[in-house]
Amino acid sequence: MPNHKLFVRSLINGFLLLVVFQTCPCFSATESKKPNIVIILADDLGFSDLGCYGSEIETPHLDQLAQEGLRFSQFYNAGRCCPTRASLMTGLYSHQAGMGWMNRNDKLPGYQGELNEHCVSLAEVLSSANYQCYHVGKWHLTYRMRKANENWPLGRGFHHAYGTGGGGNYFAPKLLYEDNRLTKPPQEDYYITDAFSQRAVDYLKKHSQEKTDKPFFLYLAYTAPHFPLHAKPADITRYQRQYQTGWDQLRAERHQKMQEMGLINCPLSARDPDAKQWNTLSQAEQEEWDLRMAVYAAMITNMDQGIGKVLQQIEDMGSANNTMVLFLSDNGASAEFIDRGHQPGAATGTRESFRCAEVGWANTSNTPFRFHKMWMHEGGISTPLIVRWPAQIQQTGGWTNQTGHVIDLMATCVDVSKAKYPTMKKRQKITPLAGTSLLPIFQNPKKTEQRTLFWEHEGNKAIRQGDWKLVKQHKQAWELYNLNRDRSELTNLANVHPELVSTLSKSWKTWAQKSNVVPWETLPQPGYRKKGPAFYRKK
Repeated sequence: MPNHKLFVRSLINGFLLLVVFQTCPCFSATESKKPNIVIILADDLGFSDLGCYGSEIETPHLDQLAQEGLRFSQFYNAGRCCPTRASLMTGLYSHQAGMGWMNRNDKLPGYQGELNEHCVSLAEVLSSANYQCYHVGKWHLTYRMRKANENWPLGRGFHHAYGTGGGGNYFAPKLLYEDNRLTKPPQEDYYITDAFSQRAVDYLKKHSQEKTDKPFFLYLAYTAPHFPLHAKPADITRYQRQYQTGWDQLRAERHQKMQEMGLINCPLSARDPDAKQWNTLSQAEQEEWDLRMAVYAAMITNMDQGIGKVLQQIEDMGSANNTMVLFLSDNGASAEFIDRGHQPGAATGTRESFRCAEVGWANTSNTPFRFHKMWMHEGGISTPLIVRWPAQIQQTGGWTNQTGHVIDLMATCVDVSKAKYPTMKKRQKITPLAGTSLLPIFQNPKKTEQRTLFWEHEGNKAIRQGDWKLVKQHKQAWELYNLNRDRSELTNLANVHPELVSTLSKSWKTWAQKSNVVPWETLPQPGYRKKGPAFYRKK
């Protein structure tokens, strides 16, 4: 009888332990399981181009993501496609990773045109922590895209990959790869943004069927809305004739909306000096520019639709609660003027066309800031950052004013995955991380921390320390701004605080020497430099 009582008591205690295990937060299945990670990168998307950042462009899925997560008001990229991708993938400044300029090998430590042997990729780190890693979209991290090598996605830790080395025609891309082989668009009605979205869904669907024991990492890097302006007719129609009021009025409308939503508290900068006043354009010119912005908006909306499908797949897998989703852009909107391969008479948006948004609309996309892609002023390096992770982000729908940089994404992923960042790889020393984890900000968006961040691209330079930013254009003098009062960079305080200019410029020089930066004028100049300012802006 005593043994019987002991048996019953053991059963009761075991049952109570099971109840405690299942209900106590410290033992929750969600918290004990590694989070899935999704990083979505847009290409040449401006700071104000999403509905949840002040735009009139329809982005309902990203807007919902913002409502269910957290938005950063002061997050930065590296100012151009290759450098940002290198920093995102490695957690280093781009020069440290070997991508100080673009994917051209200048045979210098910081300018190898591809990831060097002293860095590891997100996929390499996460794979070591049992993640299944998928890459879809634009890679742009090697100059050798004609034959598989160690710097193709699979050589850098991804298990499957589908995408393109750079950009190009959205309907008929010349260079596509699948895993370690080159491939071609499978059908005539191919559109690359749709293809990227669908492939991401397919990878996740297959993962849910075959890799249920592993968390997943998806790096989805769209080419949209990078030039050429290509969109599907139905998407263009929804926006055509909506932009006939022009860029001057649209900038003012976006600026007002951004102020109302609490995103900014700075004035609107003046229209870019290379953009014409809208009412001085002829009717034919206005119609063409209206069409260009309609195509640009259509590209963003199409990307948003694809993101919606990816998010729905994650929901269908029952993984939404424990999936950290991040969305950002690789640089500010582009003011480039390129006419590469445009067929005379082709309508903007069609596969036969090659048109850009150019300076007027780029200036609008980067509202309220000055300058564009390739510059280190706020218009070139400011990006939206949306983060959703229900298991960790409890204060949803709000903003954080904490400063962050794309170099922080690797540190964040290492933190949340409990992966180990290596010190060595194949007998080569790995450069220590330059970024810091964003997880404390997710948990406390009001957290304040003084950061010092650095930039360089084509001789354009910047350092931000706390609220102070020192910035310069190539071959021009340093400019100093207090971003807490003047994020639009309108009042240059360099002459007011010369000692601060001296201190910050010395800090920048020290960083540059340690990070493999060399003077831009010592490098072979890219061919477009010979074309002068017209490459960037059409007057």
